[in-house]
Parts: sequence; structure tokens; C-alpha cells
Amino acid sequence: MIKRVFDLIFSLFGILLLSPLLLLIAIAIKLDSKGGPLFLQSRVGLNNQDFTMYKFRTMYVDSNQDLLLTIGDKDSRITKFGSVLRRMKLDELPQLFNVLIGNMSLVGPRPEVRKYVDLYNDTQRQILSLKPGITDYASIAYSNESELLLRASDAEKEYTENILPSKIELNMKYINEQGIFTDIKILGLTLKKILFK
Repeated sequence: MIKRVFDLIFSLFGILLLSPLLLLIAIAIKLDSKGGPLFLQSRVGLNNQDFTMYKFRTMYVDSNQDLLLTIGDKDSRITKFGSVLRRMKLDELPQLFNVLIGNMSLVGPRPEVRKYVDLYNDTQRQILSLKPGITDYASIAYSNESELLLRASDAEKEYTENILPSKIELNMKYINEQGIFTDIKILGLTLKKILFK
């Protein structure tokens, strides 16, 4: 209950405070390439239920969306302005609306696509007992994920065999530590990571 009130207050405050920036980003995306400003993707959330997650569009609309991993900032599917948004993590801002709606939280395990959730074992599915978040320990630890994948000889193998298990381990850590003070700590670490990257 406290967490939901916290999410409601700060997501609404964030949307109101950032509304001029959100509008400017949306306009810039439209000017940079054809297509709408938002990218909608199905992710797996609380209780293993799919939901639609909102992001600012950072790829060309006619790019191959079947490739779920982004390989470095030089991925040919990413627009010029999209590269800037990704580097500054501004493409994630529309998820404040997910938090306001209630299918995401400010802090919680980052939601995966169904393909990768299907790799979880029974113990790891405990992650799905929590509402997914905009940020978590794994988001901080793997803020350079696309660069790690770029250096890998097989990006899919690197993700499923090394990065995903590490993310899951960090999510399990969050399950054991969850609480309002942990959330505040993670939000602070996230801001620090973005501002001083």
C-alpha cells in the first residue's frame, strides 16, 4: 500500500514536472524520422501477466523488431535522435504512465519479454510475484548492456548465458531486500548513474 502511494505521487509529479520535456522529445522524434513518438512492447509483469510497456521510439519504424536485443549504440535500426535518448535513458520516461496506471512500479525487477521469461526456473519465477519497475539493481549494473553485447561474438548467447542469469540474481537480491528505503536507495543510485555516467 505504501509503495503504491509512493508510486502514484512520484509518477504523477514526474509527469507534470517533465511534461514540457516529454512534449519536446515527442516532437523531436517525429522530426527525426517517420512514425509515431511511442514504441509499445509486450512485457511480462506481475503474476506472469503480459502488459504493454511504453517507451519513446528510438528505432526506424521499418526496422526488424524481431531482434529483441540492441547491439551497441551503432545498431543500424536506431535513429540519430534515438541514440541520444538511449544514451541518456530518456526513452524510458513514458514508463511513468505505466507506473501511474499501475502495471509498473518506480522500482522493481525490469520486465522481460516472454521469450526470456520462459527460460526462468520455478525458483526464478518468484520475480514475477513483484510488480516490475522502471529501475532496479540490474538496470544499474547493466547500464552498458548494449556495449557488452556488441563486444560478444554471439549476442544472444551472451545475454541468455551470462547477462540474464546475473540480472535474475540481482532481482532475487531485491526480493530479499525490498522495502521503501531500498527503493529510495535504488532511485538515488540510478540518478547518480545517469548523471555521472
